[in-house]
Amino acid sequence: MRSRSLLIAGAGVAILPLSATAQTTAAVLDHGDTAWMIVASMLVLMMTIPGAALFYGGMVRAKNLLSVMMQCFAITALVTVLWMLYGYSLAFSTEGMHAGVTNWHSFIGGLDRVLLAGLKPDTLYQTVPESVFVMFQLTFAIITPVLIIGAYAERMKFSAMLWFSGLWLTFVYLPVAHMVWSGPGSLLGDLGVLDFAGGTVVHINAGIAGLVACLVIGKRRGWPQTHMPPHNLGYTVIGASLLWLGWFGFNAGSAVAANGSAGMAMLVTQIATAAAAIGWVAVEWAIHKRASVLGIASGAVAGLVAITPAAGTAGPAGALLIGFVAGTVCFFTATRLKHKLGYDDTLDVFGVHAIAGIIGALLTGPFAAPKLGGFGTVTSPLLQLWIQAKGVGFTIIWSAVLSWGILKLLDRTIGLRVDAEQEQMGLDIAEHEERAYNLT
Repeated sequence: MRSRSLLIAGAGVAILPLSATAQTTAAVLDHGDTAWMIVASMLVLMMTIPGAALFYGGMVRAKNLLSVMMQCFAITALVTVLWMLYGYSLAFSTEGMHAGVTNWHSFIGGLDRVLLAGLKPDTLYQTVPESVFVMFQLTFAIITPVLIIGAYAERMKFSAMLWFSGLWLTFVYLPVAHMVWSGPGSLLGDLGVLDFAGGTVVHINAGIAGLVACLVIGKRRGWPQTHMPPHNLGYTVIGASLLWLGWFGFNAGSAVAANGSAGMAMLVTQIATAAAAIGWVAVEWAIHKRASVLGIASGAVAGLVAITPAAGTAGPAGALLIGFVAGTVCFFTATRLKHKLGYDDTLDVFGVHAIAGIIGALLTGPFAAPKLGGFGTVTSPLLQLWIQAKGVGFTIIWSAVLSWGILKLLDRTIGLRVDAEQEQMGLDIAEHEERAYNLT
């Protein structure tokens, strides 16, 4: 019988080669699992177009709406092609990997799956077609560089954005995804880092890159002296709502099955998101004596981010606490920290995604323990917290150093930023010669 691979649950699914004996009990196609994973893939793609496009688009000034939507759309197309060419192979190939052995392939996958070599209609991962798993993971690879857009919105050249997104995917996202999710022999996987659906791989990774990007490219002209309010919070609320809905595909889909793990992931995602929205609004109310629409939407996103790494192991009580902590802390990092430190993170990618991702990744450790209501195999919450901290620290350093290098390279070659006149007229006209609103 031809050798197969089996995946265990999680968006970071470990690829385990089956022995000749085990092949006789290899899983067969499950129609229910397959149907759910097809739906989950569509839900996660919806998080980018139109979810993130509307969420981010509503928060920028009207003259930059189309540029943000174009960036989301273009990244979706670019990453899809790169994923097919080599991305899936570098992220999920297990060539040369051995449990407990650290080598080159602990950091990056092989090239045996370039151009999706070996992919056939009947190739299975766990109980779903491999093609469905390839598509599901593609949607994660798409949304991660899209998240970074919010940090440099309203001032990066479209050409520079495309180069940055492609290079960042290649040298930052794919190795981190491999180190966390590719199974025995992966660097952070062997270390024992828990990341069910992307706390480190997606949110910390993107959030740190966003901070580096806004520092390298510089502040928007006029910020913070000039008030730059969102031009259409209605779009932002619709986008946040689509993100909330799509996140069920993100988290519950990471079980790679229609089972109890998916059901619990869905429930804890809802609980954490609600708790974070309430936490953000509670702090806002206490300080400003009002609750803002942008605040409750931002709080909800913070909760979605924070529960992501813990969705497969935390119980309802743990999810409630993780969400509430993320919502309250991110209020301060998104509204106060950037003004205090003076960096112009346009749409608070660092303040929400990096910070909530760090909170969630750290708290995943203790709240995976059954003694704290979790469903993991953690016996020492403090030890797992230390393991999670090492994974967080490694991801921060990896993303920061490589993102800085890519941005500096592009700045010295093609240039990162539009000129002052183009920034003043807005990127819709300057970069695309189109307007979002033609009112005449």
